[in-house]
Amino acid sequence: MAGQPVIILVPLVLLAYVAYNPFMAKQSSGSFEATCPCCGAMLKIDVVTRAVISHVAPVKPRTFSDFEAAAKAMREQEGRKESIFRQAVDAEKNKSDLLEKKFQEAVKKAKETPDEGPRLRDFEID
Repeated sequence: MAGQPVIILVPLVLLAYVAYNPFMAKQSSGSFEATCPCCGAMLKIDVVTRAVISHVAPVKPRTFSDFEAAAKAMREQEGRKESIFRQAVDAEKNKSDLLEKKFQEAVKKAKETPDEGPRLRDFEID
């Protein structure tokens, strides 16, 4: 039997399955629409190229119904800015007093606790 070719019988159905490649098959031309999960925009996607063909941005609702409401909100925001600025200025004025009190407290605590000398590190214990 040496030198004789070996014949392997494979069912015809199995050969047809191996020869078929779904990626090589002709894809249907056209497109489909999908909604973007992040912004809610409508996307039109080409099936063959898998690329976005068109994009329709979502309609954003108006923040204010009219100009007067927007102007009123701006005036209120200016008042809040002034209030925050005044608080920051007051905090800055009292900052030196606060730091002095913290320093005095730290000095007092340092005097109360005795000096233990240099601390031993983990590898020095052995």
